[in-house]
Amino acid sequence: MRPRRQTRPVQIGSSFVGGEAPISVQAMTKTDTRNIEATIEQIRTLEEAGAEIIRLAIPDMEAAEALKSIKKAATVPLVADIHFNHQLALKALEYGIDKLRINPGNIGDEVKVKRVVNEAKARGVPIRIGVNAGSLEKDLLYKYGRTPEAMVESALGHIAILERLSFYDTIVSLKASDVITTVKAYELLAEKVDYPFHLGITEAGTRWAGTIKSSVGIGYLLAQGIGDTLRVSLTGDTIEEVKVGFEILASLDIRHTKPEIVSCPTCGRLEYDMLKVVEEIEQRMTALDIPLKIAIMGCAVNGPGESLEADLGLAGGYNTAMLFRKGEMIKKIPQENMVEELWQEILALANDTKK
Repeated sequence: MRPRRQTRPVQIGSSFVGGEAPISVQAMTKTDTRNIEATIEQIRTLEEAGAEIIRLAIPDMEAAEALKSIKKAATVPLVADIHFNHQLALKALEYGIDKLRINPGNIGDEVKVKRVVNEAKARGVPIRIGVNAGSLEKDLLYKYGRTPEAMVESALGHIAILERLSFYDTIVSLKASDVITTVKAYELLAEKVDYPFHLGITEAGTRWAGTIKSSVGIGYLLAQGIGDTLRVSLTGDTIEEVKVGFEILASLDIRHTKPEIVSCPTCGRLEYDMLKVVEEIEQRMTALDIPLKIAIMGCAVNGPGESLEADLGLAGGYNTAMLFRKGEMIKKIPQENMVEELWQEILALANDTKK
């Protein structure tokens, strides 16, 4: 792991992105924002899942008007995702949105841009410049093609507009649907600016393929010290996006906010239904918000060693299993009691940790 890139801190509501702030996990609602009740319900679900910043699509004025009610119901910062129409940005700001996702170069002429930027500045609301490889300016496509260089020049152009208006509370994203283009774009821009970066692989795909692609791209950048906040984009349940985001951070030992399970892939030595145990414990742990490491292993080859490195460990065998706590074997338990005995130990350790 390389040291984290030094970026300027940007405040979003009561939270910060960049500087020394922890790398945060974002989510985006998939409801129709005009449906206020459904959108509020999804925001609450995302908050419970751990989402720290939540973005909403604002396609028209009805959606912008809905923010008046939606904002009051949220406990985490909300971001208005707006394209082309500066009036939508002004309305979102009026209703207290915590951040705008706009590209100043495509919301209208200089007068319109200045109105939005001045209003954002007056309210202390930051702006994320979101460059997507799929919607680059035509002149850049002609000059570079759909390349990292084109994405970087697009970002620099939007940044220049904000800087000319003395606006610096800026966050930048450079997303493509392929890993290599995305990674290269972020690396190139990291050499030119000190604004915090929002990481993501756009249109990454389904839960399976999209998780892999996002983990490779986002994980690589984080390992290079690049990135201040992230959003995993999957075709599917938005809760999965939040889970994957935190798993990426945990796998790089950047942030541990939830319990994690270390489990072996199993082999011919397995003598109990380990998958059932893992799945049940994993399901029960979703309600916990304490960073515990739980090892569930299939046999005595690697089981005891891995269990010694975990807060709690279970090494299974024929008809019995060894249960470890903080490196010490505390008991042997019969197969039929594995789940309940391990779960009670997890709860006890979680309570001890909170004290």
